[in-house]
Amino acid sequence: MEYQDIFAIQTPQEFEQKALDTFRYQFENNSIYRSFCDLLYKHPSDIKSLEEIPFLPISFFKSHEVTTSQSKAEAIFTSSGTTGSITSKHYVKDLALYEASFLKGFTQAYGNIEEYVILALLPSYLERTGSSLVYMADHLIKKSNHEDSGFYLHDYFALSEKLKSLDASGQKILLIGVSFALLDLVENDHFSLKNTIIMETGGMKGKRKEMIREELHQVLSEGFGVSEIHSEYGMTELLSQAYSKGKGIFTTPPWMKILVRDPEDPFTILPHSKTGGLNIIDLANIHSCSFIATQDLGATYHDNTFSIVGRFDNSDIRGCNLMVL
Repeated sequence: MEYQDIFAIQTPQEFEQKALDTFRYQFENNSIYRSFCDLLYKHPSDIKSLEEIPFLPISFFKSHEVTTSQSKAEAIFTSSGTTGSITSKHYVKDLALYEASFLKGFTQAYGNIEEYVILALLPSYLERTGSSLVYMADHLIKKSNHEDSGFYLHDYFALSEKLKSLDASGQKILLIGVSFALLDLVENDHFSLKNTIIMETGGMKGKRKEMIREELHQVLSEGFGVSEIHSEYGMTELLSQAYSKGKGIFTTPPWMKILVRDPEDPFTILPHSKTGGLNIIDLANIHSCSFIATQDLGATYHDNTFSIVGRFDNSDIRGCNLMVL
Protein backbone atom coordinates (compact mmCIF):
# COMPACT_ATOMS: atom_id res chain seq x y z
CA MET A 1 0.00 0.00 0.00
CA GLU A 2 1.31 3.46 -0.91
CA TYR A 3 1.67 5.71 2.11
CA GLN A 4 3.60 8.78 0.94
CA ASP A 5 0.38 10.61 0.09
CA ILE A 6 -0.73 10.66 3.75
CA PHE A 7 1.51 13.70 4.17
CA ALA A 8 -0.46 15.50 1.46
CA ILE A 9 -3.81 15.21 3.28
CA GLN A 10 -5.51 18.60 3.45
CA THR A 11 -9.21 18.03 4.14
CA PRO A 12 -11.32 15.93 6.54
CA GLN A 13 -12.74 14.11 3.53
CA GLU A 14 -9.27 13.13 2.32
CA PHE A 15 -8.37 11.95 5.82
CA GLU A 16 -11.50 9.81 6.13
CA GLN A 17 -10.98 8.20 2.74
CA LYS A 18 -7.34 7.40 3.49
CA ALA A 19 -8.31 6.05 6.94
CA LEU A 20 -10.94 3.74 5.44
CA ASP A 21 -8.43 2.54 2.83
CA THR A 22 -5.90 1.92 5.61
CA PHE A 23 -8.46 0.02 7.66
CA ARG A 24 -9.20 -2.31 4.75
CA TYR A 25 -5.50 -2.84 4.12
CA GLN A 26 -4.71 -3.62 7.76
CA PHE A 27 -7.75 -5.88 8.10
CA GLU A 28 -6.37 -7.99 5.26
CA ASN A 29 -2.69 -7.89 6.22
CA ASN A 30 -2.47 -7.62 10.03
CA SER A 31 -3.46 -10.99 11.50
CA ILE A 32 -3.75 -9.68 15.07
CA TYR A 33 -5.98 -6.79 14.05
CA ARG A 34 -8.00 -9.08 11.77
CA SER A 35 -8.64 -11.47 14.65
CA PHE A 36 -9.70 -8.59 16.88
CA CYS A 37 -12.12 -7.30 14.24
CA ASP A 38 -13.48 -10.83 13.71
CA LEU A 39 -14.21 -11.13 17.42
CA LEU A 40 -16.27 -7.96 17.12
CA TYR A 41 -17.96 -9.19 13.93
CA LYS A 42 -16.61 -6.14 12.12
CA HIS A 43 -15.81 -6.49 8.42
CA PRO A 44 -14.70 -3.79 5.95
CA SER A 45 -18.03 -4.12 4.18
CA ASP A 46 -19.70 -2.93 7.41
CA ILE A 47 -17.45 0.10 7.95
CA LYS A 48 -18.58 3.35 6.31
CA SER A 49 -17.16 6.02 8.65
CA LEU A 50 -14.28 6.68 11.05
CA GLU A 51 -16.52 6.18 14.05
CA GLU A 52 -17.29 2.59 12.99
CA ILE A 53 -13.65 1.48 12.71
CA PRO A 54 -12.57 -0.89 15.54
CA PHE A 55 -9.71 0.44 17.69
CA LEU A 56 -7.16 -2.09 18.92
CA PRO A 57 -6.46 -1.87 22.69
CA ILE A 58 -2.92 -0.59 23.13
CA SER A 59 -2.13 -3.49 25.47
CA PHE A 60 -1.85 -5.77 22.41
CA PHE A 61 1.56 -4.22 21.76
CA LYS A 62 2.68 -5.86 25.02
CA SER A 63 1.57 -9.34 24.09
CA HIS A 64 1.71 -9.58 20.29
CA GLU A 65 3.79 -8.53 17.30
CA VAL A 66 1.34 -6.07 15.76
CA THR A 67 2.44 -5.82 12.14
CA THR A 68 1.15 -5.91 8.57
CA SER A 69 4.47 -7.04 7.15
CA GLN A 70 6.51 -10.22 7.35
CA SER A 71 9.72 -8.32 6.56
CA LYS A 72 12.31 -7.86 9.28
CA ALA A 73 11.88 -4.79 11.46
CA GLU A 74 14.46 -2.04 10.99
CA ALA A 75 14.04 -1.15 14.66
CA ILE A 76 12.10 -2.36 17.68
CA PHE A 77 10.98 0.47 19.92
CA THR A 78 10.08 -0.43 23.50
CA SER A 79 8.18 1.43 26.18
CA SER A 80 9.66 2.33 29.53
CA GLY A 81 8.46 0.36 32.52
CA THR A 82 9.23 -0.68 36.05
CA THR A 83 11.54 -3.61 36.69
CA GLY A 84 9.82 -6.85 35.78
CA SER A 85 6.89 -5.19 34.02
CA ILE A 86 5.85 -6.13 30.50
CA THR A 87 6.74 -3.42 28.00
CA SER A 88 5.19 -2.58 24.66
CA LYS A 89 7.13 -3.38 21.50
CA HIS A 90 6.64 -1.57 18.22
CA TYR A 91 8.23 -3.40 15.28
CA VAL A 92 9.09 -0.55 12.91
CA LYS A 93 9.50 -1.81 9.37
CA ASP A 94 10.44 1.53 7.81
CA LEU A 95 12.44 4.04 9.84
CA ALA A 96 12.32 6.51 6.93
CA LEU A 97 8.56 6.69 7.39
CA TYR A 98 8.96 7.45 11.11
CA GLU A 99 11.54 10.12 10.32
CA ALA A 100 9.29 11.71 7.69
CA SER A 101 6.37 11.74 10.11
CA PHE A 102 8.14 13.38 13.06
CA LEU A 103 10.07 15.84 10.89
CA LYS A 104 7.00 16.97 8.97
CA GLY A 105 4.99 17.10 12.20
CA PHE A 106 7.63 19.23 13.92
CA THR A 107 7.95 21.56 10.93
CA GLN A 108 4.21 22.05 10.78
CA ALA A 109 4.08 22.96 14.47
CA TYR A 110 7.32 24.92 14.91
CA GLY A 111 8.79 25.78 11.52
CA ASN A 112 12.28 25.13 10.20
CA ILE A 113 14.27 22.86 12.54
CA GLU A 114 17.50 24.64 11.55
CA GLU A 115 16.33 27.81 13.31
CA TYR A 116 16.62 26.05 16.69
CA VAL A 117 19.25 24.75 19.01
CA ILE A 118 17.79 21.47 20.31
CA LEU A 119 18.70 20.58 23.89
CA ALA A 120 17.41 17.22 25.10
CA LEU A 121 17.13 16.35 28.80
CA LEU A 122 15.92 12.75 28.70
CA PRO A 123 17.91 10.81 31.31
CA SER A 124 15.48 7.95 31.93
CA TYR A 125 15.19 7.35 28.18
CA LEU A 126 18.91 7.62 27.45
CA GLU A 127 19.67 5.07 30.16
CA ARG A 128 17.85 2.28 28.34
CA THR A 129 17.69 0.99 24.78
CA GLY A 130 14.82 1.09 22.31
CA SER A 131 13.36 4.55 23.04
CA SER A 132 11.48 6.04 20.09
CA LEU A 133 11.69 9.45 21.81
CA VAL A 134 15.50 9.30 21.97
CA TYR A 135 15.57 8.28 18.30
CA MET A 136 13.41 11.28 17.40
CA ALA A 137 15.36 13.72 19.58
CA ASP A 138 18.68 12.50 18.16
CA HIS A 139 17.38 13.01 14.63
CA LEU A 140 16.10 16.51 15.44
CA ILE A 141 19.45 17.39 17.02
CA LYS A 142 21.29 16.32 13.87
CA LYS A 143 18.82 18.08 11.57
CA SER A 144 19.23 21.33 13.48
CA ASN A 145 22.82 21.46 12.17
CA HIS A 146 23.87 23.44 15.23
CA GLU A 147 27.03 22.66 17.16
CA ASP A 148 25.36 23.52 20.47
CA SER A 149 22.51 21.03 20.00
CA GLY A 150 22.82 17.85 22.02
CA PHE A 151 21.77 15.54 24.84
CA TYR A 152 22.32 16.16 28.54
CA LEU A 153 22.19 13.37 31.10
CA HIS A 154 22.84 14.49 34.68
CA ASP A 155 25.11 17.51 34.21
CA TYR A 156 22.57 20.16 35.15
CA PHE A 157 25.24 22.82 35.71
CA ALA A 158 26.56 22.53 32.14
CA LEU A 159 23.02 22.57 30.75
CA SER A 160 22.10 25.64 32.83
CA GLU A 161 25.15 27.56 31.64
CA LYS A 162 24.54 26.60 28.00
CA LEU A 163 20.86 27.50 28.23
CA LYS A 164 21.49 30.92 29.75
CA SER A 165 24.27 31.78 27.32
CA LEU A 166 22.35 30.77 24.20
CA ASP A 167 19.14 32.44 25.34
CA ALA A 168 20.96 35.71 26.11
CA SER A 169 22.46 35.68 22.60
CA GLY A 170 18.99 35.69 21.04
CA GLN A 171 19.27 32.16 19.68
CA LYS A 172 15.98 30.25 19.42
CA ILE A 173 16.15 27.19 21.66
CA LEU A 174 13.97 24.14 22.19
CA LEU A 175 14.60 22.36 25.49
CA ILE A 176 12.77 19.05 25.41
CA GLY A 177 12.78 17.07 28.62
CA VAL A 178 11.06 14.48 30.74
CA SER A 179 9.05 16.12 33.51
CA PHE A 180 11.08 14.99 36.54
CA ALA A 181 14.36 16.12 34.95
CA LEU A 182 12.97 19.57 34.11
CA LEU A 183 11.84 19.88 37.73
CA ASP A 184 15.32 18.87 38.91
CA LEU A 185 16.80 21.55 36.66
CA VAL A 186 14.69 24.42 38.03
CA GLU A 187 15.32 23.24 41.60
CA ASN A 188 19.05 23.58 40.97
CA ASP A 189 18.87 26.98 39.28
CA HIS A 190 16.52 29.80 38.32
CA PHE A 191 16.06 31.17 34.84
CA SER A 192 14.56 34.15 33.05
CA LEU A 193 14.40 32.90 29.47
CA LYS A 194 13.29 35.04 26.53
CA ASN A 195 14.05 32.88 23.47
CA THR A 196 13.51 29.35 24.72
CA ILE A 197 10.64 26.89 24.32
CA ILE A 198 10.35 24.48 27.25
CA MET A 199 8.70 21.24 26.10
CA GLU A 200 7.84 18.47 28.56
CA THR A 201 7.29 14.95 27.35
CA GLY A 202 5.36 13.85 30.45
CA GLY A 203 6.07 11.19 33.02
CA MET A 204 7.76 11.11 36.39
CA LYS A 205 8.94 7.56 35.59
CA GLY A 206 8.87 6.63 39.27
CA LYS A 207 11.37 9.40 40.11
CA ARG A 208 8.86 11.73 41.80
CA LYS A 209 5.25 11.78 42.89
CA GLU A 210 2.90 12.41 40.01
CA MET A 211 1.61 15.96 39.58
CA ILE A 212 -1.41 17.24 37.73
CA ARG A 213 -0.53 19.14 34.56
CA GLU A 214 -1.54 22.55 35.89
CA GLU A 215 0.70 22.20 38.93
CA LEU A 216 3.64 20.89 36.90
CA HIS A 217 3.37 23.68 34.33
CA GLN A 218 3.08 26.36 36.99
CA VAL A 219 6.26 25.19 38.72
CA LEU A 220 8.12 24.95 35.40
CA SER A 221 6.83 28.32 34.15
CA GLU A 222 8.02 30.06 37.30
CA GLY A 223 11.33 28.19 37.33
CA PHE A 224 12.22 28.92 33.70
CA GLY A 225 10.65 32.37 33.61
CA VAL A 226 8.40 31.58 30.64
CA SER A 227 4.69 32.20 30.16
CA GLU A 228 3.75 28.80 28.73
CA ILE A 229 5.05 25.26 28.90
CA HIS A 230 4.80 23.25 25.69
CA SER A 231 4.12 19.51 25.60
CA GLU A 232 4.76 16.61 23.24
CA TYR A 233 2.25 13.77 23.07
CA GLY A 234 3.62 10.61 21.56
CA MET A 235 4.15 7.01 22.49
CA THR A 236 6.06 3.89 21.59
CA GLU A 237 3.11 2.49 19.66
CA LEU A 238 2.77 5.54 17.38
CA LEU A 239 4.87 7.09 14.62
CA SER A 240 3.33 10.58 14.91
CA GLN A 241 3.19 13.20 17.64
CA ALA A 242 0.79 15.92 18.76
CA TYR A 243 2.07 19.17 20.26
CA SER A 244 0.70 21.65 22.77
CA LYS A 245 1.94 25.24 22.87
CA GLY A 246 0.33 25.87 26.22
CA LYS A 247 -2.56 25.13 28.58
CA GLY A 248 -2.53 21.44 27.65
CA ILE A 249 -4.35 21.92 24.33
CA PHE A 250 -2.86 19.65 21.67
CA THR A 251 -2.91 19.88 17.88
CA THR A 252 -2.36 16.90 15.59
CA PRO A 253 -0.76 16.83 12.13
CA PRO A 254 -3.18 16.24 9.21
CA TRP A 255 -2.47 12.48 9.12
CA MET A 256 -3.39 11.97 12.80
CA LYS A 257 -6.78 12.29 14.51
CA ILE A 258 -8.22 11.77 17.99
CA LEU A 259 -11.65 10.32 18.76
CA VAL A 260 -13.04 9.88 22.28
CA ARG A 261 -14.79 6.68 23.33
CA ASP A 262 -17.36 6.22 26.07
CA PRO A 263 -15.62 4.76 29.17
CA GLU A 264 -18.64 2.51 29.77
CA ASP A 265 -19.09 1.46 26.13
CA PRO A 266 -15.79 1.42 24.20
CA PHE A 267 -17.60 1.08 20.87
CA THR A 268 -19.46 4.38 21.24
CA ILE A 269 -17.72 7.58 20.13
CA LEU A 270 -18.51 10.65 22.24
CA PRO A 271 -19.18 14.17 20.92
CA HIS A 272 -16.76 17.06 21.39
CA SER A 273 -16.05 18.30 24.94
CA LYS A 274 -17.09 15.00 26.54
CA THR A 275 -14.41 13.19 28.53
CA GLY A 276 -13.57 9.59 27.68
CA GLY A 277 -10.86 7.26 26.45
CA LEU A 278 -8.64 8.53 23.65
CA ASN A 279 -8.72 6.59 20.39
CA ILE A 280 -5.92 7.54 18.04
CA ILE A 281 -5.79 7.27 14.27
CA ASP A 282 -2.17 7.50 13.12
CA LEU A 283 -1.98 6.93 9.38
CA ALA A 284 1.83 6.78 9.55
CA ASN A 285 1.36 3.48 11.40
CA ILE A 286 0.63 1.70 8.13
CA HIS A 287 2.97 -1.22 8.95
CA SER A 288 1.47 -1.93 12.38
CA CYS A 289 -1.99 -0.64 13.36
CA SER A 290 -3.30 2.85 12.66
CA PHE A 291 -6.30 2.53 15.02
CA ILE A 292 -5.33 2.37 18.69
CA ALA A 293 -7.44 2.63 21.85
CA THR A 294 -5.15 4.18 24.46
CA GLN A 295 -5.45 4.24 28.26
CA ASP A 296 -5.45 8.04 28.29
CA LEU A 297 -8.52 10.05 29.22
CA GLY A 298 -9.32 13.31 27.47
CA ALA A 299 -11.66 15.31 25.28
CA THR A 300 -11.73 16.70 21.75
CA TYR A 301 -12.91 20.13 20.63
CA HIS A 302 -14.52 21.61 17.52
CA ASP A 303 -11.25 23.07 16.23
CA ASN A 304 -9.68 19.58 16.00
CA THR A 305 -7.66 20.07 19.18
CA PHE A 306 -7.74 17.80 22.23
CA SER A 307 -6.72 17.70 25.87
CA ILE A 308 -5.61 14.96 28.27
CA VAL A 309 -7.04 14.78 31.77
CA GLY A 310 -5.56 11.54 33.08
CA ARG A 311 -5.37 7.79 32.59
CA PHE A 312 -7.67 4.85 33.10
CA ASP A 313 -7.15 2.78 36.19
CA ASN A 314 -6.82 -0.83 34.97
CA SER A 315 -9.99 -1.74 36.83
CA ASP A 316 -11.91 0.78 34.71
CA ILE A 317 -11.08 -0.72 31.34
CA ARG A 318 -14.12 -2.38 29.81
CA GLY A 319 -14.12 -5.22 27.31
CA CYS A 320 -11.13 -7.06 28.77
CA ASN A 321 -12.52 -10.36 27.48
CA LEU A 322 -11.73 -9.07 23.99
CA MET A 323 -8.09 -8.52 24.82
CA VAL A 324 -6.95 -12.14 24.62
CA LEU A 325 -6.37 -13.65 21.18
